[in-house]
Amino acid sequence: MKACVIGAGPNGLAAAIVLAQAGLDVEVFEAESQPGGAARTMELTLPGFHHDFGSAVHPMAVGSPFFSTLPLQDYGLEWIHSPTVLAHPMDDGSAVLLERNLDDAEPALGEDGVAWRGLIEPFANHWPELAHDILRPLLVWPRHPFLLARFALDALPSASFVALRRFRTERVRALFAGLSAHSFLSLSQPLSASFGMVMGASAHAVGWPIPRGGSQSITNALSGYLAALGGRIRTSMRIESLHQLPPCDLTLCDLTPQQLLHISDNKFAPRYRSQLKKYRYGPGVFKVDYALVSPIPWTATECLRAATVHVGGSTQEIAASEAAISQRRISSRPFVLVVQPTLFDPLRAPEGKHIAWAYCHVPNGSRTNYLEVLENQIERFAPGFRDCVLARRVLAPADLEAMDANLVGGDIGGGAVNIRQLLFRPTWRQYRTSASDFYLCSSSTPPGGAVHGMCGYNAAKTALRCLRAKID
Repeated sequence: MKACVIGAGPNGLAAAIVLAQAGLDVEVFEAESQPGGAARTMELTLPGFHHDFGSAVHPMAVGSPFFSTLPLQDYGLEWIHSPTVLAHPMDDGSAVLLERNLDDAEPALGEDGVAWRGLIEPFANHWPELAHDILRPLLVWPRHPFLLARFALDALPSASFVALRRFRTERVRALFAGLSAHSFLSLSQPLSASFGMVMGASAHAVGWPIPRGGSQSITNALSGYLAALGGRIRTSMRIESLHQLPPCDLTLCDLTPQQLLHISDNKFAPRYRSQLKKYRYGPGVFKVDYALVSPIPWTATECLRAATVHVGGSTQEIAASEAAISQRRISSRPFVLVVQPTLFDPLRAPEGKHIAWAYCHVPNGSRTNYLEVLENQIERFAPGFRDCVLARRVLAPADLEAMDANLVGGDIGGGAVNIRQLLFRPTWRQYRTSASDFYLCSSSTPPGGAVHGMCGYNAAKTALRCLRAKID
């Protein structure tokens, strides 16, 4: 039996591996010349400077229930953990550090160390069980209902509510606000705390590592294992119509609803097409890659111990930044994520040189140039940063979408986060379409964005069950 997969991002490759493990003949069609989707590493600035096009730090990949079952280390994947998981600089010249070991994190967080441990430890200690249940459709009965119910108590409210209820100090409230801002939600909105909880638990359970050589190493390992199973990837093969595909028994699409509609050729029922058209995308990102002559000159030098730096200042500032995005505008002091890989993987730049990766949240599809406000935020905590820049590559939302069509309007999460789309993304059918042999497996399906492969895994398992039922 033959299966086709459209898209060689992490979810498409995960789906292809599951199908190949089941004995199907699998062929993957990738539009770009390089597989990986948002998990690619490229020379975006100068020769010899290897930047991550999309995601750069991968707690959900190293903690993925599916990826952890694969022998990816045999195909070159090696994880690098920075000494500290995360740094969050403050205006007084210090930084809040999130240590991986809870025994170290508790004293480092001072007065709120015990409260932090009480909030996060139950989920960090049971990460495999929690990850299994939150990285599958929420409409499926959980394998660990009591753990999930306990998680929901602090995950369903707003991040602002949880921070005020749980913590006394501004420093730890700001730390939690930065973690929760990964949601792209206003911190006053329900569900925003869930991202803070997951990011915090993963920090202590599995860490926030970078792959040696960049995110392409994840893709290369998945591709290598797929090849060992007999699967094939055809790059520079943009599918503009489903008629381009060879005859097959199953087709899985690592595409968002917009792309699926574009190629569908009226394959799907009108009602299903209507549901896809109603799918909502979330905010975009404005991303800048830097080639640097030296490391970022943080005022708080302890920031050099962390691969990831949250640049946002106080809780109130981060909340204002994310609230502005929900109103389709940007704060003058946006929340900026910064990654500095070459502090820990020096071969990604010429000897003595460095790279940095930074983005802020912006309205979906925004055409405004936010370079000055983004760099002003970095300069605020690292005076002289601009003097370190050899070259920069600015990727606005339209640029990101041009390089990966799934990043609609610069949305790196596969769709807006709200209750309806959390439960039914992209429609109540989730992975299934109205055509019995076509399935959706992108980050627009549960559980959503991040490099974990679980959308592809869940979709492929669903497709195989339906195929076997049809045969029987």
